[in-house]
Amino acid sequence: QVQLVESGGGLVQAGDSLRLSCAASGLTISSYKMAWFRQAPGKVREFVARIAPSGENTGYGDSVKGRFTISRDNAKNTMYLQMNSLKPEDTAVYYCAAGMEDIGYNTWGQGTQVTVSS
Repeated sequence: QVQLVESGGGLVQAGDSLRLSCAASGLTISSYKMAWFRQAPGKVREFVARIAPSGENTGYGDSVKGRFTISRDNAKNTMYLQMNSLKPEDTAVYYCAAGMEDIGYNTWGQGTQVTVSS
């Protein structure tokens, strides 16, 4: 029973902030690299942010750089995405993912909806 469960999505206005959470069960996330992806209707899945097992190294997609921050709390077996200065183009279903450090992401959550109005 390996599960990742996202929460924290909702409807906000442009310029607002939102924090997403990804709670893991059946695996200890300190052994895994983690990431956030998003997908809007009719569009391909887009990389948002990644974080190394220790939390020391992070990376971001160009469209969110400077506005979003990824973090993790290994003691709580949870990772987060802090989203600031939200734009309508950020509207999408946001997914968390996990994988061993030297391979691809092979565990995925079901997603949480984020909608940003003008």
